[in-house]
Amino acid sequence: MSEQTKDITVFVVDDHAVVRRGIASFLEFVDDISVIGEAADGQEALEKLDAMHAHGELPDVVLLDLNMPRLDGIQTAAALAERHPAIRTVILTSFTEMERVQAALTHGVSGYVLKDASSDEVEAAIRASQRDEVFLDTAIARRLTQRLVTPSAGLGSLSTREREVLRLVAGGLSNRAIADQLAISERTARTHVSRLLAKLGLSSRTQAALVAVREGLVAP
Repeated sequence: MSEQTKDITVFVVDDHAVVRRGIASFLEFVDDISVIGEAADGQEALEKLDAMHAHGELPDVVLLDLNMPRLDGIQTAAALAERHPAIRTVILTSFTEMERVQAALTHGVSGYVLKDASSDEVEAAIRASQRDEVFLDTAIARRLTQRLVTPSAGLGSLSTREREVLRLVAGGLSNRAIADQLAISERTARTHVSRLLAKLGLSSRTQAALVAVREGLVAP
């Protein structure tokens, strides 16, 4: 790694110490990813991250469990999106229910990975979040894709604003550029992108662009 390359900094939130230690252990062997903090639940995470923010030391990515005491993962993700919108959040959980996935994506989560995933997949989710992309576990992406065959799925399920965002995604715009174009916050733009990907059963911006072309929303 060159001296000019900045490490991706990660904060781990899970109520099981063995999980936190395991994640930190395998990330230690990744040259440009560093774990800079951890917490046992969402409330503790918010308190620690607020303190880190005061010193200009916020992490780039928070790895977040869903089922935790005091403040669960969905509530924590929502609070993070409001208080620290620059942080990317990746859910690392054993829950595969679509309702939980949809709820997470609604709050702008950048990734949803199952705890039985390989270390390479967790690393990939962290890196994807840094590129402002959405990373979904293969099984989750497959189940979301299956929803395309239901009447409520497809472009008809998108709001007018989501269709507009989809056109901009297909045009290659980043979340920041979309926010500037629509005069909204970057966090709101990221939430729109996550939500439309979930509704369409897609796992990447590239797939969304292909759908937009296929459905005639933009020229090929």
